[in-house]
Amino acid sequence: MQTITKKEMVDRIADLTRNKRVVVKEILQAFLDEIITELGRGNRLEFRDFGVFESKQRAARVAQNPKTLQRVQVPPKRTVKFKVGRLMKQKLQVPPE
Repeated sequence: MQTITKKEMVDRIADLTRNKRVVVKEILQAFLDEIITELGRGNRLEFRDFGVFESKQRAARVAQNPKTLQRVQVPPKRTVKFKVGRLMKQKLQVPPE
């Protein structure tokens, strides 16, 4: 497994679409910024066949420090849940090339 950076994605998309890298980078960043903005507002983002992003509220809980066994209060927090869409699920079932 390897890590693909945003720069590499920009390069690939620029080559595929024959657009300038700077234009692709601006569009990709605007797309990512909008995802963050909408999740911050508590909205659900659905991309058919890709997946669904949802903002979820985690309840406050009591955790335990494994080293000291001391109980610790963990405050409530918001997190993001991603549910895989149909096409991505199918693609993940095929062994990597």
